[in-house]
Amino acid sequence: MKQRDRETRERVLRAAAQLFADRGFKKVTVRDICRAARANVAAVNYHFGGKSGLYREVLQRAIEIVRTTSDAARTAGEGRPAEERLRRYLQVSFCRVVAEGQANWISRLIHREIADPTPAFDALVEQGIRPRIDDLSAIVADLLECPVGDERVGRCVASIHSQWVLFVQNPIASRLRSKFQLRNDTPDRIAEHITDFSLAGIRAVTSRSS
Repeated sequence: MKQRDRETRERVLRAAAQLFADRGFKKVTVRDICRAARANVAAVNYHFGGKSGLYREVLQRAIEIVRTTSDAARTAGEGRPAEERLRRYLQVSFCRVVAEGQANWISRLIHREIADPTPAFDALVEQGIRPRIDDLSAIVADLLECPVGDERVGRCVASIHSQWVLFVQNPIASRLRSKFQLRNDTPDRIAEHITDFSLAGIRAVTSRSS
């Protein structure tokens, strides 16, 4: 591919990422994307085979970044006791998710896809979300000293992730955050709180089950 074609392709991808994140797949036209990318209207078909192909590539780019975050979170705790693995996993993953939500289009695009799924939704779940849930489930199972398929593991994982809702960028958080005076908390402090709260809950579950 010629340098000029590579540059055009990248401009189209970047423009499409922002527009899809802002409006969702259905409300963005090829003409909108090419106008924002300063590209000929034929560029989308030429490089991606159409709007659907472009969207899949944009979402795949987001998935790869999510996977990079999950890999970093898992690596941060390798070889450590389960409590420390959870602490490091949440520290890395939460701080990166917050940074992604503040700095770019990834979290917004994923929220759009979850709210109004496209045929690319399965790729997001299987390649982006499921590995993160699997990693967290393995840590929780170690903490509970039970098989990963135990129903308590699923409940605890759901409880851990549900704590994120008021701290990450989303329409609910933007309306409620000020009520709970959460504006000045740093990502590090929030991750520490979620970890402490989660560990206390897991200990309570363990104690009740014993």
